[in-house]
Amino acid sequence: MKKHIFIAMLVSIIACSGCAFTQIQLPLDKNFDNTQLGLKEGRASAQTVLFLIAWGDSGTKAAAENGGITVIKHADREIYSFLFGLFTRVTTVVYGE
Repeated sequence: MKKHIFIAMLVSIIACSGCAFTQIQLPLDKNFDNTQLGLKEGRASAQTVLFLIAWGDSGTKAAAENGGITVIKHADREIYSFLFGLFTRVTTVVYGE
């Protein structure tokens, strides 16, 4: 009986991992051995609330324009989520010249 409770608790923890709060950053590049960041940084975000309303432009082009970047050298994606995704913000970060 105790083994079943332990397994149920473990499955619950794994299934809900990051449900209350998540803040992660992921690379969008695949060529890590040649990564150069550049001197400028640009950001663009899109948000969603209550799974019903979404707005913003988190595209690479918008991020480059916001940072005054004409040559993109590297890009990252940041994801911030709160309370099972009731509020989520996705940001594209580009680096370059």
